[in-house]
Amino acid sequence: MDVQQVNVKLFVENPEAVDIESFLTVFSNWIQAHVTEELLVDVADYRHVFAGPGVVLIGHEANYSLDNAGDRLGLLYNRKADVSGTNHERLRQALRAALLAARRLEQEQKLKFSGQEAQVIINDRLIAPNTPETFAALEPDLKVLFNYLYGEDNYEFERNSDPRERLTINVRTSQKIDVQTLLGSLS
Repeated sequence: MDVQQVNVKLFVENPEAVDIESFLTVFSNWIQAHVTEELLVDVADYRHVFAGPGVVLIGHEANYSLDNAGDRLGLLYNRKADVSGTNHERLRQALRAALLAARRLEQEQKLKFSGQEAQVIINDRLIAPNTPETFAALEPDLKVLFNYLYGEDNYEFERNSDPRERLTINVRTSQKIDVQTLLGSLS
C-alpha cells in the first residue's frame, strides 16, 4: 500500500478562547510572508458550516485549516500533492508540517495545542479504504513514527471503524507533552 494525501489534525487545548474570524487575517499574512514549505494561494471562510472546516488556508500542495470537524477545534494539515518516499516518510512529512504550523500559531496567536493527541487521516478511500486490513498494513509505519514522538508503546491507536468514513486513526498518550518537544523528537 502506497499512501498519499495524509492529513494530520492537532487539537486546540483552549477552543473557547479562539476567535476563528481572526484567522482570515492570520492565514492571509502567512501567504504574504511565505511561512510554509508549500505554495499558499488563498483563504476560504467556512465558519458558517456547523462543525466544519472553519477557515482554510489553501495551498498548491497542501491546505491548512482551523478546523472544527467532529465539533473539535484543531489545526488540520491536508496534504493534496504526492510526496515521494516511503509511507513512513510521508506520514512524518505531514506530521512535521502540522507541528510546525501549530508551533507558529502558538507563538503568534497564543493558542495552545495538545501534544497528547493527534489524528491521522488518509484522504484516499481507493488506496486506503477504512478496513481492519488497511489499518493493519499501515500500523507498522504509524508505530515507527509515534515511537519517536511518545516512546515505544507509550501511546494507543483508535481507528474509526465506520467503513463509510475515511481511514482515521486517533493517537493518544497519557504523558503531558508540548508541540515544541514533539518537533524536537522528529529531528
